[in-house]
Amino acid sequence: MADIERLLAIMALLRDPERGCPWDREQDFASIAPYTLEEAYEVEDAIRRGDFEALRDELGDLLLQVVYHARMAEEAGRFAFPDVVASIVAKLVRRHPHVFGDAEVEDAEAQTHSWEALKADERARAADGRAGALDGVPGALPALARSAKLQRRAARVGFDWADDDGALAKLEEELGELAAEVRAGAPRERVEAELGDLLFAAASLARRLALDPETALRAANARFEARFRAMEARLEARDRAPEELDRDEWLALWKQARAGEEEPSW
Repeated sequence: MADIERLLAIMALLRDPERGCPWDREQDFASIAPYTLEEAYEVEDAIRRGDFEALRDELGDLLLQVVYHARMAEEAGRFAFPDVVASIVAKLVRRHPHVFGDAEVEDAEAQTHSWEALKADERARAADGRAGALDGVPGALPALARSAKLQRRAARVGFDWADDDGALAKLEEELGELAAEVRAGAPRERVEAELGDLLFAAASLARRLALDPETALRAANARFEARFRAMEARLEARDRAPEELDRDEWLALWKQARAGEEEPSW
């Protein structure tokens, strides 16, 4: 608690109109929000890499974001850090009646359903009973992650494929429609719409397979980056510039990077 109090005091000093930091004093909720998202992504990155020393530091950076927003809210007379803590404490107790009450759940899956049902009830009460199934899905989520969340919400009220094959067939259908538009030289807007439908269908299939599309794409990005850096290293070892390669040489080099084999003979 002493460390938390010191952190709160440091944040207050940074925001002090006279003694504080000029940069920190100028910030508001909107200007800080991008940093909050960035720190959350860096936490995820440290977890994915299994770097627990980095995770400790990144969690501290994320905590600072909470303290920052709470300080600005306190200055505006809206709420303070203790109110943030009280809110999450109340929410955890409310959403775990099997731990803090007499309710029972069989397993983690049952708890997930219970948690979502309680959240839906909270949304309905907040909206005087008029909440829709898709209400409360943050618009600022990454597009793929938001697609999956929207689809999960819809599936809970029965709007879903009968099986995985239905989702797979839809993905194949959307790919065909996109290919047709591209080959026909369709306007950019139509191609973009079909591409969006394809990505949405990919998120749907991921959800059906109990996979997170955002995590899958992040992993694909990491694989691409590692392979491309491996190609660059091979080129540097041969004293060749990337601009010198033709398409066939790039393809050969890419295959070697994927396979982790020795560099091609050229």
